[in-house]
Amino acid sequence: LSEQDRAQITRTLNLAEQLGAETAILTGNNVAEEVLLYARTRNVTRILVGKPVPMHWRTWFTRSFADAIVRGSGDIDVIFISGAEPPAPMSTAAPAPSTAWPWREYLLAVGVVGCITAGSVLIEAAIGLGNVVLLYLAGVIGLATRFRRRTLVLASVLSVLAFNFFFTTPYYTLEVDNPQYILTIVIMLTIALLISTLTVRIREQARAARQREQRTATLYALSRAYAAARDQATILAAAARHISNLFGSPVAVLLPDAQGRVQVWDGPHTLTQLEASEQGVAQWVYDHGQPAGVGTSTLPSARALYMPVQTTQRVRGVLGLVPTPGALLLDPDQRHLIETIASQTALALERAALAVEAQQAQVRVETEQLRNALLSSVSHDLRTPLASITGAASSLLAQHATLPAPTVHDLLSTIAEEAERLSRLVQNLLEMTRIESGTIQVTKAWQPLDEVVGAALTRLERSLTGRPVTVTLPHDLPPVPLDEVLIEQVILNLLDNALKYTPDGSPIAVGAHAEAGDDGHLDAVVVTVADRGLGLPPGTEQQVFEKFFRSQATGSGRGAGLGLTICQG
Repeated sequence: LSEQDRAQITRTLNLAEQLGAETAILTGNNVAEEVLLYARTRNVTRILVGKPVPMHWRTWFTRSFADAIVRGSGDIDVIFISGAEPPAPMSTAAPAPSTAWPWREYLLAVGVVGCITAGSVLIEAAIGLGNVVLLYLAGVIGLATRFRRRTLVLASVLSVLAFNFFFTTPYYTLEVDNPQYILTIVIMLTIALLISTLTVRIREQARAARQREQRTATLYALSRAYAAARDQATILAAAARHISNLFGSPVAVLLPDAQGRVQVWDGPHTLTQLEASEQGVAQWVYDHGQPAGVGTSTLPSARALYMPVQTTQRVRGVLGLVPTPGALLLDPDQRHLIETIASQTALALERAALAVEAQQAQVRVETEQLRNALLSSVSHDLRTPLASITGAASSLLAQHATLPAPTVHDLLSTIAEEAERLSRLVQNLLEMTRIESGTIQVTKAWQPLDEVVGAALTRLERSLTGRPVTVTLPHDLPPVPLDEVLIEQVILNLLDNALKYTPDGSPIAVGAHAEAGDDGHLDAVVVTVADRGLGLPPGTEQQVFEKFFRSQATGSGRGAGLGLTICQG
């Protein structure tokens, strides 16, 4: 078929698809058999066939397509239809010389036959007449691996004429005086035409198989790329790259903005600009969810074919394929392929969007859980010191004139202790907020460790009343590079933790020792806070560093459960 005929067939198939038909392109050795096989696999009950045009002498040798369909249809109804006007013969208009009359192919065919003839004239006496025939057939087979059928018919006819002219008697005429040569010439022509026909058919089938394999490989590679992609940009870049490689044409990707206006997506392997008219076509595709542009009945004057990237719920964007100059219209198989790619792209984009929404929902759930846990953990620890402060202050206000001095001192001590406890709780909440937001900045300076430990003990002096505290720090302990404020808070939390989870009056020991590295130099200073508590239940050694975790088996369970978390952070 000429390019004009192929374009007409493509337009017809595209129109059938737009009207709701399912189209398919079949390959095989026998057209009628392939059509019937396809019809039976799809449970077709009726076949519509164009009324056969009289083929004159061809019907003497070959069965028409319509006749073959009728003979093999079986229980399938076959209906013949004809148009209101007689169909115009195909390829009546003279196409461009480069496509209708491939002079280079014809000249090459003449050259091959001429070379075989010249060589055979020189060696015919040595190889015999039968091998000369084989040389001509070999030349036809060689041409069949590259050129079209018309060129092969020309080569076959020229081979027979050259054989008759140069190698059969009477020489240098087209007459045949030996009946055996007539049979040889007929068989030679038949075999040459048959071989050329079969070779061309095999070549076309191989080409179709390669195209199917390439498309299958493209879809497989695309599905793998989509499976690995986690964001919209990666998905769109993969789609543009595979479409561009498959069709050899530029690709445009358009995505909607907040107002629903499609804008060109500037990414790898894509066009970065489109004309206003082309963008208008893409907007129509986005608004209506239907293909438009070149090769369709909607806005066919556009330079590109635009496909909606849509799921059953919404259109997520538009893919534009800009055919290269002089390229044919996309055939239905190619249309189906790009539609499949657009559909897969839409599903991948939807999956990525759902993943983002699921992640955001998970963050909201975790935030709500964190808020509830914080309120649950802090409410008791806020109420207890506030209640103690309120009670002591109320007693002082109501009975300050009659209360003895020791009682007043005890009430004031209670207010001070509970205020310190409340201050530590608020400080822990603030530190936890800074850790979670990542705003803590460590400012290191060389500090003596005994000063940092002493500052922490001083802040807890009132709470440590009645507790024997032992501090063991080596005299030769060198200054340590640390953030004084943060390390003091760490030691303070460790001491406060020991106070909460040990009996009243039990001792607490604070110590430190230097550790050397592999090279023998000072590598770290280890600070320890030891108490006489019950210890941790088995399996909770790591849980104690989690937010809001409080061991109910080792103490009163006071506190918000943030102290050790802050120490670790």
